[in-house]
Amino acid sequence: MKIQRMNINDKPHIIDMMETFYNSEAVLTNGSREIFENDINACLSDSPYLEGYTLKEEDKIIGYFMLAKSFSTEYGKPCIWVEDIYLIKEYRYQGLSKEMFKFIEDKYPNHLLRLEAEKSNESAIKSYKKNGFEIMDYLELYKNNNGN
Repeated sequence: MKIQRMNINDKPHIIDMMETFYNSEAVLTNGSREIFENDINACLSDSPYLEGYTLKEEDKIIGYFMLAKSFSTEYGKPCIWVEDIYLIKEYRYQGLSKEMFKFIEDKYPNHLLRLEAEKSNESAIKSYKKNGFEIMDYLELYKNNNGN
């Protein structure tokens, strides 16, 4: 498996995967084509906030993930949010997440790594715990500030 930065040729494949991912039980929101386009465009730009990567087996895209950057005042260090982790079905349960997390840890040493999972997504939670993540007992809140 190879991990590479997203490129413009990957865009249609990633959008298809995002539509599948966001319409699954692994995600509470459905997303939209506009959001998917915005996310990928940010990954393809020189955005300081978001990076996008593909997982490839030979030349076939078998998954993707995005990394969002922030700072954790709670831990006093930069934070990488691992967003939208998606593998197509036939490549799941093969230990590929271990390679992906190793890639992220090597790229961002001394960073706090965080991610979210639906409580019902037991297989994902098991994988994350196996890769060293711990469950935090936080309630997350959000407000979509559209500037209105």
